[in-house]
Amino acid sequence: MKIPHVPVLKDEVVELFQDIKDGYIVDCTVGYGGHSEAILMSNPNIKLICIDQDDEALAFSKKRLSSFKDRVIFKKGRFSKVISSLSEYELRGVLADIGISSLQIDKEERGFCFNSSKLDMRMDQTSELSAYDVVNRYSSSDLERIFYEYGDIKEFKKLASLVVKNRPINSAKSLSSLIAKNFRSKKIHPATLAFQAIRIEVNSELEELQTLLENLNNLNKSNLLVAIITFHSLEDKIVKRTFQKWSKSCICPPDIFRCVCGANHKRGDILIKKPIIPKGAEIARNKRARSSKLRAFRFKE
Repeated sequence: MKIPHVPVLKDEVVELFQDIKDGYIVDCTVGYGGHSEAILMSNPNIKLICIDQDDEALAFSKKRLSSFKDRVIFKKGRFSKVISSLSEYELRGVLADIGISSLQIDKEERGFCFNSSKLDMRMDQTSELSAYDVVNRYSSSDLERIFYEYGDIKEFKKLASLVVKNRPINSAKSLSSLIAKNFRSKKIHPATLAFQAIRIEVNSELEELQTLLENLNNLNKSNLLVAIITFHSLEDKIVKRTFQKWSKSCICPPDIFRCVCGANHKRGDILIKKPIIPKGAEIARNKRARSSKLRAFRFKE
């Protein structure tokens, strides 16, 4: 098969899960099966639950992992919701690669790339909200919010005003060209952060991540290993702060002189003090890996 996506930090993920000898590992974002295939090959006695909201990705992964069909269960949907329905399974590990795939970016008709004739950006193409709706129907104040919160764009008001004044905008190419004509950036394409902000809004990406973490905490599975790969600081901060919260015994406010909470709230341990980032050789092979970070946590027994 021609593989349309290179999984980031694959070797590091395999190493994290290598001691799991039985039960199920959940791949929350199976995508095009790269991480799943590597885990199945490395852990011959485990089974995998593969989740994705993208029909195209699921169809591809079913073919790619067909030789492991007796060890794989596929589930369509948002991982934040599907994970809460897995309490009956003997879960040992959870992997979530929080990002869009290379195929989604490169495939012109998906509307993620700067040169696309469409303005879509939906990971689940059955979803109602698209990038077209955000760009052409959101109020100026709502556009300001997403450009500021999800893109960390300094001139968020200017950008929102520019978009509103030039409606209708019918394609990603038109939007990226409009931004490039009015903004400058030395290191990245001028539209990169705007496209990131719109994509996050369309797919509720941060809410999905937060809900996933909440539902993992509620699963109450002992010794469960959770590994999460993020691609920008907004995601990484959510994961970092959640893992820190889970690892604390005392949850009293910092201004309390003496602990009154009982100091028995610790859920487990952070396995990696600093996030794992790709090595130079991997970045040379796959430039899209350069911003990835891997964090891991294990719930206590």
